[in-house]
Amino acid sequence: MKKISILGVTGSIGTQTLNIIQNNEERFQLVAMSAGRNIPLVEQTIERFQPKLVSVMEEADAERLRVRYPNTSFVSGTLGLKEVATYESDLLITAVVGSVGLEPTLAAIEARIPIALANKETLVAAGHIVMKRAKELNVPIIPVDSEHSALFQAMNGENPKTIRRLIITASGGSFRHLTRDELANVTVEQALAHPNWAMGNKLTIDSATMMNKGLEVIEAHHLFNLPFDQIDCVMHRESIIHSIVEFCDTSMIAQLGSPDMRVPIQYAMTYPDRIPMQEPKTLDLVALGQMNFETLDVNRFKALALAYEAGRTGGSLPTVMNAANEVAVAAFMAGCISFLQIDEMVERSMERHTVIQNPDLQTILEVDAMTRREITATIEK
Repeated sequence: MKKISILGVTGSIGTQTLNIIQNNEERFQLVAMSAGRNIPLVEQTIERFQPKLVSVMEEADAERLRVRYPNTSFVSGTLGLKEVATYESDLLITAVVGSVGLEPTLAAIEARIPIALANKETLVAAGHIVMKRAKELNVPIIPVDSEHSALFQAMNGENPKTIRRLIITASGGSFRHLTRDELANVTVEQALAHPNWAMGNKLTIDSATMMNKGLEVIEAHHLFNLPFDQIDCVMHRESIIHSIVEFCDTSMIAQLGSPDMRVPIQYAMTYPDRIPMQEPKTLDLVALGQMNFETLDVNRFKALALAYEAGRTGGSLPTVMNAANEVAVAAFMAGCISFLQIDEMVERSMERHTVIQNPDLQTILEVDAMTRREITATIEK
């Protein structure tokens, strides 16, 4: 029986992880979990899975839950996230959205708990710290993002020195058929209508701007220790090939499958083994008929160009880019700025910043907080 802890249990990745646990109760046990403010779903999860430790955002919610569920321990806030992350388990699934996942992930590494990573912002903000410490303590970090899981699977058993390049595929998001000029008046509802994937709101907006792909490029750089010149992106509207590894002899190994996030989640939970998928979305190649690939225009998808710039520059710039993007996306979803202003605000934050090379954790946290304050003040003017 593998003991599972989940950061972000009520989000898209978290709920799909629960589905896998429920379908494989002889293999997995949920022992600890964190959530935000969706208390009704928290209560349903407690009643169904009986975890030993639960963290919620607000202490007032924790107090009410303690009365209702006396056999479960409740914690809250940032410290609560760390307690869940370091709870005695066989695997921590980090499924929270944003850089809030950074400190709990580092705490889990210090506790030597294997990590299934679905929180790409952790590596974007501080990948040099996270991966270095994981290597020092021999803590496995298994990617959950469909693209990075695909790369991870394609590299399995291969000599890393023979890799020529990584090719990360992109659906193009909700607005892949629009020119940049046509994006001026798009709505939040339109941005959230992803053609292929069912994801959380922030991730879906990032997919529409293509910042999500930029974050994935930086994440791949840290996960697989390859320079940015060896990491490419290509538009693949069908989302069937999830990513490709090209080797020095020009051979390519790709991982294919129907768009179903349960596949990479389950693979991370069972690695190095595979188990049958309950209610599988089997890929029918004949019905599919064909697959299409297009160049990603970085002038059209400006966020992708910004991410490459931040990644190549390194230091504290990816932290600034990520923090600015999180605030700008939230502002767009709240109706405070337009869709195209997301990229503009990220770019301005990056231009204003004086890069700090090799920042330590405290510096990263300070830069993150300062960037958020500055861009919030700009929005509120």
